[in-house]
Amino acid sequence: MRTTFAARSYTDDPLPDDVLFDILDVARFAPSGGNRQGAHVTVVRDAETKRRIADLSKPAARRYLAQKAAGESPWNPVNPTSVTESDLESVDGVDAFVSPLINAPVVLVVSVDLAVVAATDQDLDRIGVISGASIYPLVWNILLQARAHGFGGTVTTMAAASEPAVQELLGLPTTHAVAAVLPIGRPVKQLTKLRRQPVDEFVTIERFDGPPLRAAHE
Repeated sequence: MRTTFAARSYTDDPLPDDVLFDILDVARFAPSGGNRQGAHVTVVRDAETKRRIADLSKPAARRYLAQKAAGESPWNPVNPTSVTESDLESVDGVDAFVSPLINAPVVLVVSVDLAVVAATDQDLDRIGVISGASIYPLVWNILLQARAHGFGGTVTTMAAASEPAVQELLGLPTTHAVAAVLPIGRPVKQLTKLRRQPVDEFVTIERFDGPPLRAAHE
C-alpha cells in the first residue's frame, strides 16, 4: 500500500495471461455492497480497441487540462467552470494524457451493474458517490496485486464521460456504469516512496473541526 503508485509509462514487457489471471483471482476478494459482486472486467489487448478507448477519453481529458490550466479543480461538481470552447480547442497535451491507454500492453475496463448496487445517496441533492463502494475496492486490489508482480497501472476515468460510446464499443449492458479504465504494464521506473498527507492533516476526532489525530508518541 505504501509503494503502489500511479504508473503511466511502461516498458515493452508483455503482461502474461497467467499473471493477469492471478492479479484478478486475488483482486476478486474485494468487498462489495451486500456481497452482490456486480463488477465486470473487460480485458482489452487489441491495439485498435485501445486506441478507440483513448479517443473516447480525449473530450474529458481536454476539459480536465483546460480547467487545470485555468487554476480550477478539474471536473469538480461544486464550482461551475469558467473554461470556454476556445480554451478547450487550444489546450495542449491531450494526446500525452491518454497515451497510457495506447501504450500499456493491457487495458482493463471495470464496470459495475447499477441494478445491484445499494445507492443510498441517490436522493440527495449532490453527485452520488456511494455506489463506488461496490467497485473501487476491486479496482484498488487489482493495482495492489499488479504491484506484487512488478507491474503497475493507474485509475483513469476520462472514458466514463463518453460512457454510451464505451458501452457500444465493448458490448457493455446499459445498466453497467464505466467505473475505471486501468492501463496495466511494467513501469519504466519502480517508485518506492510516495508523498501523501500525514494523518494529522486529514483525520480529526469526534467532529470535522475536532482536534487532529496524532501518533501516540506525540
